Amino acid sequence: MFLVSTKMVNVLLIFTVFSLLNVATFAAKQSYIVYMGAHSHGPYATLEDFEQVEFTHQNFLASYLGSHENAKDAIFYSYKTHINGFAAILDENQAAEIAKHPEVISVFPNKGNKLHTTHSWEFMNLEKHGKTPSHSAWKKGLYGKNTIIANLDTGVWPESKSFNDEGYGPIPSKWKGFCDIEGVPCNRKLIGARFFNKGLAAYVGKSDPSLDNARDFKGHGTHTLSTAGGDFVPGARILNMTAGVAKGGSPKARVAAYKVCWKPVNGSECFDADLLAAFDMAIHDGVDVLSVSVGGSADDYFNDGIAIGAFHAVQNGIVVVLSAGNSGPDPGTVSNVAPWMITVGASTMDREFQSFAVLGNGKRFKGASLSPALPDKKLYRLMTGAQAKAANASAADALLCQPNTLDHSKAKGKIVACLRGVNGRVNKGVQVSLAGGAGMILCNDKSTGNVISTDPHILPATHLTYTDGVSVFAYINSTAEAYGTITNPAAVLNTKPAPYVAAFSSRGPNTITPEILKPDITAPGVKVIAAYSEGVSPTVESTDKRRFPFMVDSGTSMSCPHVSGIAGLLKTRYPKWSPAAIRSAIMTTARVKDNTGGLMKDATFEKATPFSYGAGHVQPNRALNPGLVYDLNTTDYLDFLCNLGYSKALIKSFHGKSPYKCPKQNSKANILNLNYPSITVPRLAKPITITRKVKNVGSPGKYVASVGSIKGVSVTVVPSELEFKKIGEEKEFKVQIVPKKGASLKGVYVFGHLTWTDGKHHVRSPIVISGGI
Repeated sequence: MFLVSTKMVNVLLIFTVFSLLNVATFAAKQSYIVYMGAHSHGPYATLEDFEQVEFTHQNFLASYLGSHENAKDAIFYSYKTHINGFAAILDENQAAEIAKHPEVISVFPNKGNKLHTTHSWEFMNLEKHGKTPSHSAWKKGLYGKNTIIANLDTGVWPESKSFNDEGYGPIPSKWKGFCDIEGVPCNRKLIGARFFNKGLAAYVGKSDPSLDNARDFKGHGTHTLSTAGGDFVPGARILNMTAGVAKGGSPKARVAAYKVCWKPVNGSECFDADLLAAFDMAIHDGVDVLSVSVGGSADDYFNDGIAIGAFHAVQNGIVVVLSAGNSGPDPGTVSNVAPWMITVGASTMDREFQSFAVLGNGKRFKGASLSPALPDKKLYRLMTGAQAKAANASAADALLCQPNTLDHSKAKGKIVACLRGVNGRVNKGVQVSLAGGAGMILCNDKSTGNVISTDPHILPATHLTYTDGVSVFAYINSTAEAYGTITNPAAVLNTKPAPYVAAFSSRGPNTITPEILKPDITAPGVKVIAAYSEGVSPTVESTDKRRFPFMVDSGTSMSCPHVSGIAGLLKTRYPKWSPAAIRSAIMTTARVKDNTGGLMKDATFEKATPFSYGAGHVQPNRALNPGLVYDLNTTDYLDFLCNLGYSKALIKSFHGKSPYKCPKQNSKANILNLNYPSITVPRLAKPITITRKVKNVGSPGKYVASVGSIKGVSVTVVPSELEFKKIGEEKEFKVQIVPKKGASLKGVYVFGHLTWTDGKHHVRSPIVISGGI
């Protein structure tokens, strides 16, 4: 805990008053986070202890603002349980001065972030393993019983059947949280709900009392929380179709919602100050797994509120799972890249909601939709958005079916073909409907490739791939009178290839620390069905009055809670495992092949790489029995930060719990030796040797190493055999990487893998190598 004496406050106050006379007094104010590291509260901390922390923060800030009253007014969050620091309204000069204080780790603006199922678990064989359900991860992991999974998102719709508590026993005694939902109490399933919006209020400059509630009026938080830990709901329906039994990855876990995301402001929905407050409280409340489908641009670890909050959670034994982002397919777009996180990309599964676009020339193109078919069994006139453009609109904007670009007299009663981009997919259908159109064919642009979305459009519509869309536009432009229709959607299983990486899923390399491969893993994130808020329409359009208890959605937001649910099973099965061991089990048992037997592909159906899928597509049954794990603890992460060049004093404050010293010989080269379940060498110029260590978590046995062929390099593992005689035994090995003579790795990445196997377990790590730019 940071303490400031009264004498020190007075001295600093006098100094600061005179200093402030020499700087601009009209600097614009905004909200900042002043981060001071970790608290060293013991297990018996009281409310008075926490109040003292708040007073201490006010005293500290008073030395910069001139009075205790000014400081009290400026601070809107005091992080006082596990995270040490505060969020306050400051001007740029004040923030700069505070950042110079030796006990302050960082001062950074209160940045905004964005929000990044029934069949998916069946697709991953979670419901049975081999021929018997008794060997499934559900059975082994006791369905996540009594593990507490928390979600930092848009809140929760507590009436959802996914959160029914019938048959649940008492709430775990370690739980310290409470419920803050208007009109509906929590129960033995949904054990807690809180909201955090002071960071939002500070950003927009005012508070809104109507937001003081953890209830979900967006749908996103209910969807993600139920995916991670929703209970079994037989007969779940999505619009006009039966979707089967809805359930989460840990269906018998206890769940809690922390509402940190609100109506978008300048493109941001979740602010760092609120996220950090939620992390701090979730640690205090006693959660086991934190699922966070939120992120912004990758940033320095000490200027990233999510990275800071996640570290303190992991430091306290909590598994933190985050989404990789929806900025793909461009390289270097992955967010949430700190090595203490589990970062999840999005891929497809083998279920489609197929709706066909049928053209007058007899061609049929398979699309995706949840909207009803056109009312009459006939062909309708078909035109492009550009052909239906309003007089004052450009053809390019009308082709995209942007607002106010379509002419009612041209579009009325017709099917309009719209190009994807700029405005939302569903909004394009709204624009066609407002113009009197009978239906819409939504066509991907080249960048979105083959990934098509199953949307609940407000009019008959279907969504086509780029290639099929090109054919539709070509047909329309080839004739003076084009015709077509749209068929009723139907659920189809066992589609191929699956999985493949979604076009929107953010890709590596990691732009902050390229030696750490991100994302770590991929999971289903396309057309995922889960519980939804009945406080909002499925399209979130003001003209849409429909309400549904279940909805389909896509994004890395949807893939993240799949891994959170699996982490819940692992936490129940192995309560003493570290967050790193759980991540290792998930990564090293992943699969890189699809259901055709070929290697996983990107949305363009070209071969994907670890920059798309990390270690591969998650396999929950194998994750429950990984054989070996690559383990890490807090000291390993602190060593990692030392090797990045952060000061010893800063890292000591970051840790906060006990004495820590940086390694005597710390250098950036040592980052390669962080005991991560993947190996990434971004600048290979000469032969190097990397160290790793594995821990036996299975039966005794001998493991043999094998390395897949990697273009341009030679990889040798020493020793190539490891024998384990007991559970918990650890063995170290070296990986020698040598560039081949004449091979040029400049500006390119090459990929391979290292696998340890005892014949039963296959412990696989991706290898990524480049010669640098």
